[in-house]
Amino acid sequence: MAATAHKKRPAKSQSGPAPKKAKKAYVATNEKPETTTARKAKRSVPVTVTSVPNESENTDDEGYLDEAEDEADLDGEDNDNMQVDSREGKTSARESHITQKALQQSRKAAKPHSDLISVAKRVWALARSQTISAKERRIHITELMNVVRGKVKLIVFKHDASRIIQTLVKYGSKTEREEICEELKGSYADAAKNRYAKFLLLKLIRLLPSHRANILSSFHGQILSHSRLLLHREASSVLADAFELYANSTERAGMVKEFYGKEVALFSQKKEVDNEKAGKGLSGVLETFGSDKEKKARILAAVKENLASIFNNPDKGSVRHAIVHCATWEYLDVLARMQDHGNEDDVKEAEKLRRDLFESCTELLPEMVHTRDGSRVVREFLARGSAKDRKIILKAVKPHIERMCLDDEAQMVLFTAMDVTDDTKLLQKSVISIITTPETLDTLVKSPQGRRAIFYLLVPRSRRHFTIVQIRALGDTDNARDGVRIGTKQGSEEGATTGEGTSKKSPVVRREEIRRGSSEALLKWIEERGADLVREAAESLVVGEIMLYAEGDKSPASQTLLRALATPYPASSATSASSSAHPIDLPHASRLYKTLLQGGHFNHSLKSVEISERWDPTAFAVDFVKIVGGDDGTVVKDICTKGERNGSFVVAELCGALVGTGDVSSDKVAAKEAREKLNGWLSTSETRKGIEEGEKDGARGTKVLLDAIGRL
Repeated sequence: MAATAHKKRPAKSQSGPAPKKAKKAYVATNEKPETTTARKAKRSVPVTVTSVPNESENTDDEGYLDEAEDEADLDGEDNDNMQVDSREGKTSARESHITQKALQQSRKAAKPHSDLISVAKRVWALARSQTISAKERRIHITELMNVVRGKVKLIVFKHDASRIIQTLVKYGSKTEREEICEELKGSYADAAKNRYAKFLLLKLIRLLPSHRANILSSFHGQILSHSRLLLHREASSVLADAFELYANSTERAGMVKEFYGKEVALFSQKKEVDNEKAGKGLSGVLETFGSDKEKKARILAAVKENLASIFNNPDKGSVRHAIVHCATWEYLDVLARMQDHGNEDDVKEAEKLRRDLFESCTELLPEMVHTRDGSRVVREFLARGSAKDRKIILKAVKPHIERMCLDDEAQMVLFTAMDVTDDTKLLQKSVISIITTPETLDTLVKSPQGRRAIFYLLVPRSRRHFTIVQIRALGDTDNARDGVRIGTKQGSEEGATTGEGTSKKSPVVRREEIRRGSSEALLKWIEERGADLVREAAESLVVGEIMLYAEGDKSPASQTLLRALATPYPASSATSASSSAHPIDLPHASRLYKTLLQGGHFNHSLKSVEISERWDPTAFAVDFVKIVGGDDGTVVKDICTKGERNGSFVVAELCGALVGTGDVSSDKVAAKEAREKLNGWLSTSETRKGIEEGEKDGARGTKVLLDAIGRL
């Protein structure tokens, strides 16, 4: 018997994975469901994580529920009316499908609040649509709120209904958000521990600043005791986001106070702890107790115990959270003050406590370097540790060197390691050799953080590349390294060293050894990649610093840079794109060659050039004439007389390098020959006429060039 050929939709188990639903265009106009600034906030990512985890907050409403389940709920009636082939096999499959569907519906009906969830889902499907206007969405949101009002706690912990409340918070008004927040009051900790409700709680913390303090205060007493939220796999991410992204300084201080133990919490409730001093952290709380050493010892013991509970459970993931790093740094800061200002007993006790903490978290240090406080903790261990401690730390972070170089806070650990480690051979093996591999350099040079890591090998703490804030932060560990008392100024009479610094080698000697150890690989990299690097603005800065301050034979690298300039001018292509333009027409490249020819950077404060002792501009000028000029000086003349004449300043500096610095050149004879050859090219009437025409046309640098030619 013939039957109409209709294909039955295959069961989920037969059809393979459901295809991903394409994102629909967002057509609702003038609709701002969430604060855009809050949406952009992201928690810092540990350097041990190769891909960014999506655990902080899931804001995508699409695709959360199973598509087959949605269709079964919303248009399941159509499935019962599907026409199928009348053959016996097809009939059996249809009957089996009907039986399975009936079983599925009966199971859903048996669940608590199934009717409520079913109705809410239908309205929610309309409210979350991405193709409706703001006015239509407002109608559906109001209807959805009426459905779930008073029943939020009943459904928010369910995997297939939590999204419904999240949509209300996302698109609802402030009044509706506050209503939901009030219904959840008393269950915030339970919501934080729930795999699905935690996302709703984070939305409330972010979008309801007026209720944030109440939500966070409800966690007090449960962060490290009772519920132990910080050691809960789901709740810890809520605390981490709240602390790092949304809480203010007072709220953060209240969360960190949980580490101080029950005694501090009790005194805080009785108002016996000065709030102003408590705002200073652990050191402020200890100041409140004055000279009561027993209480101070109990508080330090409580902090030590709480930190140990975190470090002894690394599988919980709490070690990488900023709240833990903040508490750890406050503890170490107190110990540092005890070592620098305490009596002999205090010094011994502080050293013992610091040693215990170091041994408990040695293997976990790479998990901490990505936050400001965590980076400061590791840097403190480096500054106050022994040579053996530093070797252990460098071994722990060695697999993550490249990612640390690309992180603002983590790279500070590497910089401090270079500042305090006397064993520069260990640094060369564990850090420098990794940074200076060609593959790593190609990655680092593309970001500001990566370029700073390269600069620190050659010009550490230079104001040209490091901010005042960064330089001051790096200087925080100098006192411990050099044995200078805290609170005094190094180099002054009040800042006399105690002779107990943790490093014995002079900082100047250490920097020279690091520069020497990294120079060969850096110059080799310029030799291989210089022609491409000078075409990019940021990369050309790195090229300039390497050429000026590295040590060793720079001739091969110089020749690579000059061969890039020796191509015919102007470029054959009419486009001005950096990929096809002549290097002299690229402002950053032209500036690089000018800097190398003048022997260093121009200091605008002193109005003079800071000559680098490690660079010979005359030797570079001689190579310039030989490689770029060739036999007849065509390119040198063309960059001054053709096109945009962007080579005027460069050639002027070339003349100056051969005239003014010949006495410091390693080869005076070669410099004299190059000067005579250059003078012969530029002194011809045809060349001077072309330069003078450029002056009439308004070309820049022609007057400077003519004056320089006159001095040849």
